[in-house]
Amino acid sequence: NINREILCIEETMNYCIAVFKSRSATLAFARLLRAHNIPCAIVNTPNRIGHACGISVKFLNEYMVKARDLVNSRLNMSFSGFYSYNDYMKI
Repeated sequence: NINREILCIEETMNYCIAVFKSRSATLAFARLLRAHNIPCAIVNTPNRIGHACGISVKFLNEYMVKARDLVNSRLNMSFSGFYSYNDYMKI
């Protein structure tokens, strides 16, 4: 199931990257997304973003509203921001 999720995400250019300051927060967010049936993948943080722990969570744009709600509900997460895949601009 996870392999199918990763394949689906890598075939599209329509995704967001959630960046955190710690690896544990990154992994916790990925688990949280999966618990809410949101397919995601752990990826290396792009160099252009820079200020992160080295890994990020990638997910399809269509889940952005739900992902933002989940981050907002977890105030203790070391969240840095959401970035668009196309230009790595913060969204």
